[in-house]
Amino acid sequence: MKPTSGAANPGARGTARPATAPPHPPTTISHPQRIAIIGGGPAGLYAAALLKRLRPDRNITLWERNAPDDTFGFGVVLSDETLGGIEHADPAVYEALQQHFTRWDDIDIVHRNTRHTSGGHGFAALGRQQLLEILHARCRELGVELRFRTEAPYPAWLAETYDLVIAADGVHSTTREAYAQEFRPRLTTHRCRYLWLAADFAFDAFRFEIAETEHGVMQLHGYPYAPDASTVIVEMREEVWRAAGFNENEPDTTSSADRCAKIFADALGGRPLRANKSTWTTFRTVVNDRWSHGNVVLLGDAAHTAHFSIGSGTKLAVEDALALAACLEEHSTLAEALAAYEEERRPVVESTQRAARASLEWFENLPLYLDQPPRQFAFNLLTRSRRVTHDNLRLRDPHFTAAVEREFGCPPATPPMFTPFRLRGLTLRNRVVVSPMDMYSATDGVPGDFHLVHLGARALGGAGLVMTEMVCVSPEGRITPGCAGLYSDAQAEAWQRIAGFVHSQAPGTALGIQLGHSGRKGSTKLMWEGMDEPLAGDANWPLVAASPIPYRPDSQTPHQLTRTQLATIREQFTAAARRAVDASFDLLELHCAHGYLLSGFLSPLTNHRTDAYGGPLAARLRFPLEVFDAVREVWPEDRPMTVRISATDWADGGTTAEDAVEIARAFVAHGADAIDVSTGQVVADERPEYGRSYQTPFADRIRHETGAPVIAVGAISSWDDVNSLILAGRTDLCALARPHLYDPNWTLHAAAEQKYEGPGVVWPAPYRAGSRRPRAGRTDAPKPRLTLNS
Repeated sequence: MKPTSGAANPGARGTARPATAPPHPPTTISHPQRIAIIGGGPAGLYAAALLKRLRPDRNITLWERNAPDDTFGFGVVLSDETLGGIEHADPAVYEALQQHFTRWDDIDIVHRNTRHTSGGHGFAALGRQQLLEILHARCRELGVELRFRTEAPYPAWLAETYDLVIAADGVHSTTREAYAQEFRPRLTTHRCRYLWLAADFAFDAFRFEIAETEHGVMQLHGYPYAPDASTVIVEMREEVWRAAGFNENEPDTTSSADRCAKIFADALGGRPLRANKSTWTTFRTVVNDRWSHGNVVLLGDAAHTAHFSIGSGTKLAVEDALALAACLEEHSTLAEALAAYEEERRPVVESTQRAARASLEWFENLPLYLDQPPRQFAFNLLTRSRRVTHDNLRLRDPHFTAAVEREFGCPPATPPMFTPFRLRGLTLRNRVVVSPMDMYSATDGVPGDFHLVHLGARALGGAGLVMTEMVCVSPEGRITPGCAGLYSDAQAEAWQRIAGFVHSQAPGTALGIQLGHSGRKGSTKLMWEGMDEPLAGDANWPLVAASPIPYRPDSQTPHQLTRTQLATIREQFTAAARRAVDASFDLLELHCAHGYLLSGFLSPLTNHRTDAYGGPLAARLRFPLEVFDAVREVWPEDRPMTVRISATDWADGGTTAEDAVEIARAFVAHGADAIDVSTGQVVADERPEYGRSYQTPFADRIRHETGAPVIAVGAISSWDDVNSLILAGRTDLCALARPHLYDPNWTLHAAAEQKYEGPGVVWPAPYRAGSRRPRAGRTDAPKPRLTLNS
């Protein structure tokens, strides 16, 4: 059966159409010969060219409802990595692209009439229309049938007729919607409006310019894509856009372009901006649980999107096409090929989307950073996505990075992580914290030799502050039978022994204690015996909580605390704090996170009380603040107190980032010296968004909205991350857990690897001989003098 155009088949790509039949299961086809491609953007066109080049006998038809010269936007940016893949796969396309690229190295950041330039970045861009024309020509040269101004047939019809259907029909993909139950798409609309425009001159750098208008903050993203043309994107929060009187329903955006040109007249040198079918829109992040169904596969924006502020949309589309073509060649069945394609691309895409989300949210929250020192603001912008870091920026542009460090206050040759930080009467010699980590190795709550070695080793390892695990204030407040406590004299003596070792053998290292009560998450097995699983039979002890809500279906249901019991627990905290004073701890942290007792009062998902301790946030804060006040009263005035919170529950209806700011404000108003910002572990059905430094944005927001010092935690794994976060002003201290399990001397090794020798870290005298990395073998082998061509 010969395929026909969409005109002969009911339905239009403008709306989601029913999938009248399931796609063919791709189990027996070795290499698809008849291929249908929906969408004529870079993803669909490049896939068509690659697949036809690999097997010229293939029948490939591509449908695009627009004309060949219809396109939105202006310039596209491609990385050297992507270009290398194109060069290897199709030198003809690469050579054609090379002839049209505009290249530059600098990024300009203009804020409050001050421009800072960072070099060494390396960009390549060309016009989107030029890119499409190159791909059109290549497809025609290879024999791909391109059907412009033609609606594609229904996906189900294509799936019946062709061996493989590639849905490259963009962010509004109707193919994806037709099979929504199988692909399970999730679309998130964000907070800013933006407009694609162009200027008829070339910027000499990638330019970010901030405009503080009477309506709010607006930003310009601009970059050259031809010797005489630049892309200009104007972006602002929705409320700013509305206050400024912009209109999404204007017949064209000429008036918007004119207004934007006036707002950013300095950046444009007074020159105009022009539109090209541009409309004000909000960015949508597209995520799909699956990328293929039967013989239908998603490609490019149909499968995923990444915010334009990291310039990855076209890059991801081209790399998708490369991977799909390669997988179809490498595997014997279509099912295997489509599975391999997704397995290869998903981790890359998810990493890019995490970076794009961080960048997007940075611009959404831009007003938070406007009062930063100028160079720190520029550094913060450059490192917003975490793709650019302190270390690689130092390599790209050492002069710029050194200027940021001087402005921050780094002494010469001192990385940011080794600058001191003061909390009340305690000065930490560096910004590294050994995060609290439950060891489940105490006997009747008494820490033993294991704790002495564990905490002592980390103290010798160079961190500025070493935190204990959550130390429980009562036997019933333990998480497991192996949890440490501070409710008896024997426990206090054991902790005093550990503190004495740290202070005598690792002078300059501070030791902090974290006090907490397990609440509804208590009476469970040791972690390695079954995390969060209740103890068996008579081993259980009764649980108490804000409300009688079990943590998991198989968990014990806690008793709701009475006012008398609340007073008792408050006194247990103060008694433990008095013992901590006698044990010579330098800092005390109150654990109000992770679903334990005090956290259970804060979250609306776990606090359903109807008395004075439940309901609105101010009431849910009442008991945690009462405990904080009681502990602060007995804790010495010159010693700092911090509070760990869960800044989000990662669950609908739970604590939000906005709530977290108010929670932090309340504790700071009561005397907290810093907020230790963690997330989640409050409810069992949470859906965390894991990734590198994934909890840091919550700390960043709390720091800038409250003005309070913060401790950032969560998948911070490298000293480069620590330097980047601190220098950008996103946190004051960084707490690391697993890296310190992997390497107790993590901070010492971070100093050695950065060739730092100074007061920010001190090698214990017996360890000084190991302060330089051991040689690992010969590295001076002679290199070949001659390479023969085959």
